[in-house]
Amino acid sequence: MKRTRAQESRAAIEKLYITMRHLFMRGSYKPMGVSGESLVDSLLVLSPEIYGLLAQDEKIELEGLLYVMERLPRGIEECRYIRLISREGYENSTFQPIIPAKRRRSCYRVDQDQMYVEMTRGRSDIYDILTHLTFLYVESEKIKNNGADAKGRIGLNWEMLGKIVEKEENGEEIDREVACSYLSHVIGRTFDETHDAVLKFENSPHANSLFRIVYHLGNLAMKESNEGLDREISFSATLRMRVGHHVYGELWANKIKSVLYENKLLERPIHIVSANLHSFVNTIYGHQALGLKSFEEIEKVAMDISVNAKNNKSKDILAYAKANGFIEVNDESGTNIHVQLIDTAAMSEGTILEGIAIPKDEKKKPVILVMDYAFGEQAYECFDELLKPYEAEDGKTYPLDVLSCSIMGKAGILTGKKGDIMIPDSHVFEGTADNYPFKNELTKKDFEGFDLGVCQGTMFTVLGTSLQNKDVLNYLMDSSWKAIGLEMEGAHYQKAIQSESLIRQSIRKNVKVLYAYYASDNPLETGSTLASGALGMDGVKPTYLITYKILEKIFK
Repeated sequence: MKRTRAQESRAAIEKLYITMRHLFMRGSYKPMGVSGESLVDSLLVLSPEIYGLLAQDEKIELEGLLYVMERLPRGIEECRYIRLISREGYENSTFQPIIPAKRRRSCYRVDQDQMYVEMTRGRSDIYDILTHLTFLYVESEKIKNNGADAKGRIGLNWEMLGKIVEKEENGEEIDREVACSYLSHVIGRTFDETHDAVLKFENSPHANSLFRIVYHLGNLAMKESNEGLDREISFSATLRMRVGHHVYGELWANKIKSVLYENKLLERPIHIVSANLHSFVNTIYGHQALGLKSFEEIEKVAMDISVNAKNNKSKDILAYAKANGFIEVNDESGTNIHVQLIDTAAMSEGTILEGIAIPKDEKKKPVILVMDYAFGEQAYECFDELLKPYEAEDGKTYPLDVLSCSIMGKAGILTGKKGDIMIPDSHVFEGTADNYPFKNELTKKDFEGFDLGVCQGTMFTVLGTSLQNKDVLNYLMDSSWKAIGLEMEGAHYQKAIQSESLIRQSIRKNVKVLYAYYASDNPLETGSTLASGALGMDGVKPTYLITYKILEKIFK
């Protein structure tokens, strides 16, 4: 019986993850050798939407390349050896950390050939970077082939591109249009496409120019092919030992609980929120400091702050917040998840939003704990540790009185457009039999009448956003799963909430759960995938509306 494209794609995803796990346990592999061949083959079968033209023989995928380079350390294209490490003391060395623009991780260029990349966010982080690196190596082979003729002799365009890159690296002026004509041949794209892509890379301050990236990727591929200088990816022994043991999640959670303990907040009611680090502080303190009475007034101030408009109220709100119960807990553990604590007892106003009062009893005045977005499986590690009782230095154990757990996130939507809102009533973990139905305190009705599309239903927690293609997505949407969207953390949060509330009983059984996502992309629409760019100002309204509704629900 012939398999459908969706079945082939799902099998390719499964094979990718099994292979990555095997290579990780082994300790090292050569991406273009026998070991890496399985990864390359599976990625080519899958042909994820985010990697566009990956499966084409000559054309280089440009939007996907920019997407990947903004998530990898600057200069990684020049390195033959990439070593994934745990936090092993390099933060105390003289090596200058390189932090990618769109993926917060510390990286260190040890020498001309070696890049060390810190992995402190769990398995999802490792799978994510290995997928991106596999994409880069596939593209580098195309560049190598385009740079030479049928007999393997170096072409004129490749030689001229090398001279352009040398000039650029020496800080000399280059003729961009001439350079684009050489480059267009090497990447198999039209002059217009090449010129547009060069400008996009120039506007990204955290990536090298497209000329340099293409040249160095192709150069390493040529050296491997012609001189036997193989590229290699390895994993440190410490990383392999620590992954899966909640090392960083435990450090992170204990720091937060120690701050709660020191500020005498540990025995007060707590509302935990996973979200961004601006909308809750701006909404709550915007209402209190500026007297903002409605969602529309809050949205207008938020828009001004987002575009950095003249005389925006960001500094006023933050100054007021710090004088009225706002505490920042910056991460030092390596999770890259910063936290804000909002103590409602220290507020000079009696309402959180217009018409929603803070309880009068001091002991019942809650603390709102806002944590930045987690990444994939890291969500389980951090939430599970956070919900456990705190063991203080005085020998006492303090269980947390968690009233609600709210998750606001970005997700890919299947039944709408960018900026729409998704309300899940269950999470299914892709590639497993794990599924988590739950009672969501938020409903579709809460978001109607605000000129935004809203859908409610099942959401898939995927192994990686860069591993989806239209065949799989159409299957999830059109089959009896009737999926409305996909994201990377929902099932992991739910796993922690259910295990700590229903099984281990660290927190109350009737803890309220609130989930809402806004659509950062539609992976089924050309031009609306993650690689096509950020949501920008279209994300402000749904972000603040979800914030407003979460606060309404947990305080009413």
